[in-house]
Amino acid sequence: MYPWHQYLLGLLFVGAGVTHFTKSKWYEKVMPPYIPAHKEIVLLSGMIEMIFGLMLLNAETQKIAAFGIMGLLVLFFAVHIHMLRDERASLKLPKWILVLRLLLQFGLIYWAYQYV
Repeated sequence: MYPWHQYLLGLLFVGAGVTHFTKSKWYEKVMPPYIPAHKEIVLLSGMIEMIFGLMLLNAETQKIAAFGIMGLLVLFFAVHIHMLRDERASLKLPKWILVLRLLLQFGLIYWAYQYV
């Protein structure tokens, strides 16, 4: 049995991955222009998030999943920075929320690190 927070992180990533399919247009809007194939990248990253979320709940794959989640979160910094710099990509969110989302990435990386 895993600690409750490990189940929570795994389910958060599965849920986030699902939203890449149900709200894909939202994710496409926040993608930096220098990243090609927005739709395909959004769907691929959603699949990867779901896979890593499920892998986090298996003793044999937990460490791989934790490293994978940390890697994804590092890659997602590009999106968060783009949202801060480009008003159209900000989705009209206040700057303080965008900064908070960027800082939250560090907390999520630390959270995932707990399962390495």
